[in-house]
Amino acid sequence: MSDLNGTATSTTGFAFVFPGQGAQSVGMMAALAAEFPCVRERFDTASEVLGFDLWALVTTGPENVLNRTENTQPALLAASVATWDAWIESGGPRPQFMAGHSFGEYSALVCAGALDYTDAIALVAERGRCMQEAVPEGEGAMAAVLGFGFDELAAACVEASAEEGVCSCANLNAPGQIVIAGTRAAVEKACALATARGAKRAMMLPVSVPAHCDLMRPAAVCFSARLASVELEAPSIPVLHNADVLAHSDPAALRSVLLEQLYSPVRWIEIIERFVSLGVRRSYECGPGKVLTALIKRIDRNLAGEALSDPAIIRASVAQLNGENT
Repeated sequence: MSDLNGTATSTTGFAFVFPGQGAQSVGMMAALAAEFPCVRERFDTASEVLGFDLWALVTTGPENVLNRTENTQPALLAASVATWDAWIESGGPRPQFMAGHSFGEYSALVCAGALDYTDAIALVAERGRCMQEAVPEGEGAMAAVLGFGFDELAAACVEASAEEGVCSCANLNAPGQIVIAGTRAAVEKACALATARGAKRAMMLPVSVPAHCDLMRPAAVCFSARLASVELEAPSIPVLHNADVLAHSDPAALRSVLLEQLYSPVRWIEIIERFVSLGVRRSYECGPGKVLTALIKRIDRNLAGEALSDPAIIRASVAQLNGENT
């Protein structure tokens, strides 16, 4: 395989991917926490930063509170970084590349050494607050549209926007699986148009903010000062970003692409295709759930994937990689 500069490397090509909102659930991390003390340690640190018991929220809920954006993001960040800790403690080798879906980029940057963990917890909580305040709850919406082409869906969004407000493609997750976002009326209109024109299914998503669309530009303004106050360093592992499918090492460039991410689409299909072009043959989902593993399989069936949500899977994956690289 090769690195981003085309230099040959000797190790098996694999990448780590970090989930974004939607991967959370009450009770997540229970299996890993039972075996790895680092899980509770990460959540305890996050709780100190946030001023409330994040582990209790993740363990017992209530679900509607966990699903609030300002709570979901630090919870998933803590979960993903704790999973990374468990991987490293188990002797897992470092991947050649990383990427995070939506806010999962922050988890990737922490694990790549570009962003301090405690800074990141406070940062994503503020990011979530800015997003929540940008659009009054109930006025924005997101929907998943299945079995419909990108160009056709983009056209439906333009038509709906002309009549009802803002609507655009927000998450390009996999072929035939695209999420749209905007004002509720426009999203509902685009769903109706897509369904009438042959989409297999269009369903509204239970989210509290319409991410990755123009409605989030005020959130970027709100968040910019907080982001500017946090120290960033060059990642030790290249992280491909959602907004431009590039890896950045300059702190100013990192800040710019993280702000742009708020109102730009998640180009997940292109990220996975770029991984493959760089020689990646296996991916590991570092965090709760299996959402990204399923999406990656739809993008490229030849790209093997595992979700590291169980201690046994971590041990088996570490043994396999270390065996291949000896």
